[in-house]
Amino acid sequence: MGGIETDTILVIGMFLALGAGALSFLSPCVLPIFPAYLSYITGISVKELQGNHNMKIRSKLLSHSVFFLLGVSLVFISLGVGASYLGQFIQKILLGDTGLFIQRLAGIFIILMGLFVGGWINFTALMKEKRFQFAKRPVGYLGTFFVGMGFAAGWTPCIGPIFGSILFLAASNPGQGIIYTIMYVLGFALPFLLLTFFLGSTKWITRYSQIIMKLGAVIMIIMGLILFTGQMPRITEFLLKLVQDTWFEKLG
Repeated sequence: MGGIETDTILVIGMFLALGAGALSFLSPCVLPIFPAYLSYITGISVKELQGNHNMKIRSKLLSHSVFFLLGVSLVFISLGVGASYLGQFIQKILLGDTGLFIQRLAGIFIILMGLFVGGWINFTALMKEKRFQFAKRPVGYLGTFFVGMGFAAGWTPCIGPIFGSILFLAASNPGQGIIYTIMYVLGFALPFLLLTFFLGSTKWITRYSQIIMKLGAVIMIIMGLILFTGQMPRITEFLLKLVQDTWFEKLG
């Protein structure tokens, strides 16, 4: 039963990380500049991007987006691997195998970042713009790849708190940390690619980005409380029992 519970906790964490990645992309300081980034890496004007439905243009957009996301992924996954090793070191060398302290620390951090993402508290240091600025447009796919790395390493005000929460989650669960980071990257990449193909939908989603962020912030706070109080095993046990009871009812 313990193995099933562990698998269930992993699945819950994976879905949360996937949602966190999507939340990062849909944040008010990433989504509005999304067309400008596409214009920068492809050399096509924003007006032409939003008004052109030519498949050749879309193919160029998607291919550049893939290389941009590869650069983003390299940085994010590297940080996730680093956080996992750091968490493993702290748990085994400094705190023993329980890891309770780092789990509670992760819970506190995620709660604070949830309050920040929702706009209920403010950290001045996190609001400073740190994106790398490029004087010239990148040449070819290699240039696009490096722009993606610069974007990921620059820590925009919205991505920093959300991805930082995933890094803390990775540190508190070193065995699954890389998986959580990969799911976060997928959560960021999927809406990026989808909106690259359907660029006209960006304006519609931007109108509701504040609501999306607040809903995501509430989920972050709840997740932080669960980690801090150590209630994840009980919640997992409840979900397993619920699924089993439903399954037996159907069989009966």
